[in-house]
Amino acid sequence: MILKNIKKACPKYLMTGVMTIILFFPGLLSSLVLAGTPDNQPKKRALVVWGGWEGHEPKKCVDIFAPWLLEQGFEVEISDTLDAYLDLEKLKKLDVIVQVYTQGTIKPEQERNLLEAVKSGVGLAGWHGGLADSFRMNTEYQFMVGGQWVAHPGGIIDYEVNIVPEKKNDPIVRGLKDFKMHSEQYYMHVDPIIEVLATTTFSGKYAPWIEGVVMPVVWKKYYGKGRVFYSSLGHVASDFDVPEAREILKRGILWAAGVIN
Repeated sequence: MILKNIKKACPKYLMTGVMTIILFFPGLLSSLVLAGTPDNQPKKRALVVWGGWEGHEPKKCVDIFAPWLLEQGFEVEISDTLDAYLDLEKLKKLDVIVQVYTQGTIKPEQERNLLEAVKSGVGLAGWHGGLADSFRMNTEYQFMVGGQWVAHPGGIIDYEVNIVPEKKNDPIVRGLKDFKMHSEQYYMHVDPIIEVLATTTFSGKYAPWIEGVVMPVVWKKYYGKGRVFYSSLGHVASDFDVPEAREILKRGILWAAGVIN
Protein backbone atom coordinates (compact mmCIF):
# COMPACT_ATOMS: atom_id res chain seq x y z
CA MET A 1 0.00 0.00 0.00
CA ILE A 2 2.82 2.39 0.90
CA LEU A 3 4.71 1.63 -2.32
CA LYS A 4 1.53 2.15 -4.33
CA ASN A 5 0.98 5.55 -2.73
CA ILE A 6 4.59 6.59 -3.33
CA LYS A 7 4.34 5.63 -7.00
CA LYS A 8 1.15 7.65 -7.34
CA ALA A 9 2.59 10.68 -5.57
CA CYS A 10 6.07 10.75 -7.06
CA PRO A 11 6.53 8.35 -10.00
CA LYS A 12 9.60 10.05 -11.48
CA TYR A 13 11.66 9.65 -8.34
CA LEU A 14 11.34 5.85 -8.46
CA MET A 15 13.02 5.92 -11.87
CA THR A 16 16.04 8.02 -10.90
CA GLY A 17 17.91 5.62 -8.65
CA VAL A 18 16.87 7.34 -5.44
CA MET A 19 17.95 5.10 -2.58
CA THR A 20 15.89 6.41 0.31
CA ILE A 21 12.19 7.21 0.29
CA ILE A 22 10.38 7.66 3.59
CA LEU A 23 6.64 8.15 3.86
CA PHE A 24 5.28 10.01 6.89
CA PHE A 25 1.72 10.18 8.20
CA PRO A 26 -0.90 11.59 9.05
CA GLY A 27 -2.56 11.79 5.67
CA LEU A 28 -2.22 9.54 2.68
CA LEU A 29 0.71 11.62 1.48
CA SER A 30 2.25 13.94 4.00
CA SER A 31 5.94 14.03 3.29
CA LEU A 32 8.58 12.35 1.17
CA VAL A 33 12.28 12.44 2.01
CA LEU A 34 14.55 11.79 -0.95
CA ALA A 35 18.30 11.36 -0.77
CA GLY A 36 21.21 10.02 -2.75
CA THR A 37 23.21 6.89 -2.03
CA PRO A 38 24.82 6.40 1.41
CA ASP A 39 28.25 6.80 -0.23
CA ASN A 40 27.37 10.29 -1.42
CA GLN A 41 25.88 12.11 1.52
CA PRO A 42 24.29 15.43 0.52
CA LYS A 43 25.74 18.60 1.96
CA LYS A 44 22.54 20.64 1.77
CA ARG A 45 18.97 20.02 2.89
CA ALA A 46 15.86 21.31 1.13
CA LEU A 47 12.20 21.21 2.10
CA VAL A 48 9.70 21.59 -0.75
CA VAL A 49 6.16 22.39 0.40
CA TRP A 50 3.39 22.35 -2.18
CA GLY A 51 -0.38 22.65 -2.28
CA GLY A 52 -3.09 25.28 -2.44
CA TRP A 53 -4.79 26.28 -5.69
CA GLU A 54 -4.34 23.59 -8.34
CA GLY A 55 -4.51 26.11 -11.20
CA HIS A 56 -0.83 26.88 -10.65
CA GLU A 57 0.06 23.20 -11.11
CA PRO A 58 2.14 22.95 -7.93
CA LYS A 59 2.82 19.22 -8.22
CA LYS A 60 3.95 19.48 -11.86
CA CYS A 61 6.31 22.28 -10.89
CA VAL A 62 7.70 20.25 -8.00
CA ASP A 63 8.35 17.43 -10.46
CA ILE A 64 10.57 19.81 -12.44
CA PHE A 65 12.70 21.14 -9.62
CA ALA A 66 12.86 18.39 -6.97
CA PRO A 67 14.83 15.97 -9.20
CA TRP A 68 17.14 18.83 -10.13
CA LEU A 69 17.78 19.57 -6.44
CA LEU A 70 18.73 15.92 -5.99
CA GLU A 71 21.18 16.26 -8.86
CA GLN A 72 22.75 19.21 -7.04
CA GLY A 73 23.45 16.97 -4.03
CA PHE A 74 20.57 18.09 -1.82
CA GLU A 75 18.63 15.88 0.52
CA VAL A 76 15.08 16.77 -0.49
CA GLU A 77 11.95 16.46 1.62
CA ILE A 78 8.66 16.96 -0.20
CA SER A 79 5.50 17.76 1.73
CA ASP A 80 1.96 18.43 0.58
CA THR A 81 0.93 19.91 3.91
CA LEU A 82 1.81 23.08 5.81
CA ASP A 83 2.22 20.87 8.85
CA ALA A 84 5.79 20.51 7.58
CA TYR A 85 6.28 23.85 9.35
CA LEU A 86 5.29 22.57 12.79
CA ASP A 87 8.73 21.30 13.83
CA LEU A 88 10.79 24.44 14.32
CA GLU A 89 14.00 22.69 15.33
CA LYS A 90 13.83 20.54 12.18
CA LEU A 91 13.21 23.62 10.04
CA LYS A 92 16.26 25.36 11.47
CA LYS A 93 18.45 22.50 10.23
CA LEU A 94 17.44 23.13 6.62
CA ASP A 95 19.39 25.14 4.09
CA VAL A 96 16.40 26.19 1.99
CA ILE A 97 12.62 25.99 1.93
CA VAL A 98 10.98 26.03 -1.50
CA GLN A 99 7.29 26.87 -1.17
CA VAL A 100 4.74 26.25 -3.94
CA TYR A 101 1.46 27.07 -2.19
CA THR A 102 -1.10 29.52 -3.64
CA GLN A 103 -4.16 30.97 -1.88
CA GLY A 104 -3.86 28.97 1.30
CA THR A 105 -4.57 29.54 4.96
CA ILE A 106 -1.67 29.10 7.33
CA LYS A 107 -2.17 28.42 11.02
CA PRO A 108 -0.47 30.67 13.58
CA GLU A 109 2.06 28.06 14.71
CA GLN A 110 2.91 27.12 11.15
CA GLU A 111 3.51 30.73 10.19
CA ARG A 112 5.42 31.54 13.37
CA ASN A 113 7.81 28.65 12.82
CA LEU A 114 8.34 29.47 9.15
CA LEU A 115 9.12 33.10 9.97
CA GLU A 116 11.46 32.14 12.79
CA ALA A 117 13.29 29.57 10.69
CA VAL A 118 13.97 32.04 7.87
CA LYS A 119 14.87 34.79 10.31
CA SER A 120 17.41 32.42 11.89
CA GLY A 121 19.16 31.87 8.56
CA VAL A 122 17.22 29.27 6.56
CA GLY A 123 16.78 30.31 2.92
CA LEU A 124 13.38 30.71 1.27
CA ALA A 125 12.67 30.52 -2.45
CA GLY A 126 9.59 30.44 -4.62
CA TRP A 127 7.76 31.79 -7.63
CA HIS A 128 4.54 33.31 -8.88
CA GLY A 129 1.54 32.85 -6.56
CA GLY A 130 3.18 29.93 -4.78
CA LEU A 131 5.21 32.37 -2.69
CA ALA A 132 3.73 35.84 -3.28
CA ASP A 133 0.02 35.00 -3.18
CA SER A 134 0.03 32.32 -0.53
CA PHE A 135 -1.54 33.77 2.60
CA ARG A 136 -3.37 36.99 1.81
CA MET A 137 -4.27 37.79 5.41
CA ASN A 138 -0.75 37.36 6.79
CA THR A 139 1.13 40.64 6.53
CA GLU A 140 4.23 39.48 8.41
CA TYR A 141 4.56 36.65 5.91
CA GLN A 142 4.32 39.20 3.08
CA PHE A 143 6.93 41.33 4.87
CA MET A 144 9.25 38.32 4.74
CA VAL A 145 8.64 37.60 1.04
CA GLY A 146 8.99 41.22 -0.03
CA GLY A 147 5.87 41.48 -2.16
CA GLN A 148 2.28 40.43 -2.77
CA TRP A 149 0.43 39.82 -6.03
CA VAL A 150 -2.53 42.12 -6.67
CA ALA A 151 -3.39 41.84 -10.40
CA HIS A 152 -2.45 40.41 -13.79
CA PRO A 153 -4.12 42.74 -16.33
CA GLY A 154 -5.15 40.94 -19.50
CA GLY A 155 -4.62 37.47 -18.07
CA ILE A 156 -2.37 35.38 -20.31
CA ILE A 157 -0.52 37.84 -22.55
CA ASP A 158 2.78 38.37 -24.33
CA TYR A 159 5.30 40.50 -22.47
CA GLU A 160 9.01 41.01 -22.02
CA VAL A 161 11.25 40.45 -19.01
CA ASN A 162 14.23 42.78 -18.79
CA ILE A 163 17.42 42.09 -16.86
CA VAL A 164 18.30 45.15 -14.78
CA PRO A 165 21.48 46.48 -16.46
CA GLU A 166 23.15 47.35 -13.16
CA LYS A 167 22.61 43.76 -11.99
CA LYS A 168 23.89 41.97 -15.11
CA ASN A 169 26.83 40.52 -13.16
CA ASP A 170 24.71 39.17 -10.33
CA PRO A 171 25.11 35.35 -10.33
CA ILE A 172 21.36 34.82 -10.60
CA VAL A 173 21.08 36.63 -13.95
CA ARG A 174 24.67 36.72 -15.21
CA GLY A 175 24.93 35.97 -18.92
CA LEU A 176 21.17 36.16 -19.52
CA LYS A 177 19.50 38.51 -21.98
CA ASP A 178 16.02 40.04 -21.99
CA PHE A 179 13.41 37.45 -22.93
CA LYS A 180 9.76 37.00 -23.86
CA MET A 181 6.99 35.35 -21.86
CA HIS A 182 3.45 34.29 -22.78
CA SER A 183 1.85 34.11 -19.36
CA GLU A 184 0.49 36.29 -16.58
CA GLN A 185 2.29 39.60 -16.13
CA TYR A 186 2.19 40.12 -12.38
CA TYR A 187 1.36 43.52 -10.95
CA MET A 188 2.57 43.51 -7.35
CA HIS A 189 2.84 45.51 -4.15
CA VAL A 190 6.53 45.36 -3.29
CA ASP A 191 8.86 46.22 -0.44
CA PRO A 192 11.33 49.04 -1.29
CA ILE A 193 14.12 47.02 0.32
CA ILE A 194 14.13 44.25 -2.29
CA GLU A 195 17.11 43.96 -4.63
CA VAL A 196 15.53 43.84 -8.08
CA LEU A 197 17.28 41.71 -10.72
CA ALA A 198 14.69 41.75 -13.52
CA THR A 199 11.65 43.84 -14.37
CA THR A 200 8.74 44.09 -16.80
CA THR A 201 7.03 47.19 -18.18
CA PHE A 202 3.25 47.41 -18.49
CA SER A 203 1.94 48.61 -21.85
CA GLY A 204 -1.31 49.99 -20.49
CA LYS A 205 -3.32 48.02 -23.05
CA TYR A 206 -5.44 46.30 -20.42
CA ALA A 207 -5.25 48.99 -17.71
CA PRO A 208 -4.41 52.38 -19.25
CA TRP A 209 -3.62 54.04 -15.92
CA ILE A 210 -0.57 51.80 -15.40
CA GLU A 211 1.03 52.45 -18.79
CA GLY A 212 4.80 52.61 -18.43
CA VAL A 213 4.90 51.14 -14.93
CA VAL A 214 8.13 49.19 -14.39
CA MET A 215 7.43 46.25 -12.10
CA PRO A 216 9.91 43.93 -10.38
CA VAL A 217 9.83 40.35 -11.68
CA VAL A 218 12.86 38.79 -9.96
CA TRP A 219 14.28 39.86 -6.62
CA LYS A 220 16.30 38.81 -3.63
CA LYS A 221 16.38 40.11 -0.09
CA TYR A 222 17.05 39.14 3.51
CA TYR A 223 14.61 38.47 6.29
CA GLY A 224 16.70 38.47 9.42
CA LYS A 225 19.63 36.21 8.52
CA GLY A 226 17.67 34.26 5.90
CA ARG A 227 18.05 34.75 2.17
CA VAL A 228 14.74 35.17 0.30
CA PHE A 229 14.47 34.73 -3.47
CA TYR A 230 11.38 35.34 -5.59
CA SER A 231 10.41 35.23 -9.27
CA SER A 232 6.93 36.15 -10.49
CA LEU A 233 7.36 33.81 -13.49
CA GLY A 234 5.78 30.36 -13.49
CA HIS A 235 1.99 30.55 -13.73
CA VAL A 236 1.98 26.94 -14.92
CA ALA A 237 4.70 24.32 -15.29
CA SER A 238 5.09 24.92 -19.03
CA ASP A 239 6.26 28.49 -18.32
CA PHE A 240 9.54 26.89 -17.28
CA ASP A 241 10.00 25.67 -20.84
CA VAL A 242 11.40 29.18 -21.32
CA PRO A 243 15.10 28.55 -20.61
CA GLU A 244 15.72 31.89 -18.92
CA ALA A 245 12.75 31.49 -16.57
CA ARG A 246 13.94 28.05 -15.52
CA GLU A 247 17.59 29.07 -15.16
CA ILE A 248 16.77 32.13 -13.05
CA LEU A 249 14.74 30.01 -10.67
CA LYS A 250 17.44 27.36 -10.36
CA ARG A 251 20.06 29.97 -9.59
CA GLY A 252 17.74 31.74 -7.19
CA ILE A 253 17.15 28.56 -5.20
CA LEU A 254 20.89 27.96 -5.01
CA TRP A 255 21.44 31.54 -3.85
CA ALA A 256 18.78 31.19 -1.15
CA ALA A 257 20.44 27.96 0.00
CA GLY A 258 23.82 29.67 0.24
CA VAL A 259 25.37 27.62 -2.56
CA ILE A 260 26.17 30.67 -4.67
CA ASN A 261 26.84 34.26 -3.63
